[in-house]
Amino acid sequence: MTAERRYVELSRAIRDAIHARGYRPGDRIMTERQMAEDFGVPRSVVREAVMALELEGLVEVRKGSGIYLMQATGKAAGSSAAEIGPFELLQARQVLESAVAAQAARMVTKADLVKMREALALESQGIETGEGDYSGDRLFHHLIAEATQNSALVDLVDELWDKRAASPMWARLQTRIFDTSYRRKWLHDHHGILAALQQRNAEAAQRAMWQHLENVRATLLDLSDVDAPDFDGFIFAAAGG
Repeated sequence: MTAERRYVELSRAIRDAIHARGYRPGDRIMTERQMAEDFGVPRSVVREAVMALELEGLVEVRKGSGIYLMQATGKAAGSSAAEIGPFELLQARQVLESAVAAQAARMVTKADLVKMREALALESQGIETGEGDYSGDRLFHHLIAEATQNSALVDLVDELWDKRAASPMWARLQTRIFDTSYRRKWLHDHHGILAALQQRNAEAAQRAMWQHLENVRATLLDLSDVDAPDFDGFIFAAAGG
């Protein structure tokens, strides 16, 4: 496997091993060291694969305790997500999350806004460390969905982020983002979205979220291999946006 996809392939192998060994939700599974030995890969690759599975909600890493299975899995789990390209996911997010941002502006509370500011501080910290930590980014979008006070919308937003975490092509694109200026621009977008939410301006919040995801799309297009067989950027081009 290529270096860019090692942890994606490894995450699938870990899924298969969890299924084959009969782990149940709540069980502590293999350690990072065991995985590295079993699959013959460096610990760094294991950590990336485990992080991807954690973002999907399959496992939970408990500091000082181990890695625990959070939900049942099967050998074929995650295959449908792997078939969805990053631009298809972005298009879905753009449609959904811009509407969610508008609704959040109508329903947002002071407590919601405080949490969002904390998420942006976490995102800024992740950029400064240069360790590829996107947890603050995801948390910010999740909190906007929570601000709608509608659990169904929260589930829909989280589901699209889970699919992003399981997308091999998205993972490949992220390995190409060496210049943190892209992420700084996205953080700037987030502050614009937060400002619209603070003003309870639904139209501005919707517009800011749409433009943010348009900016993400433009960045990923710059980084994409348009000749790759799984390139799906034509979806946005066809839509004229």
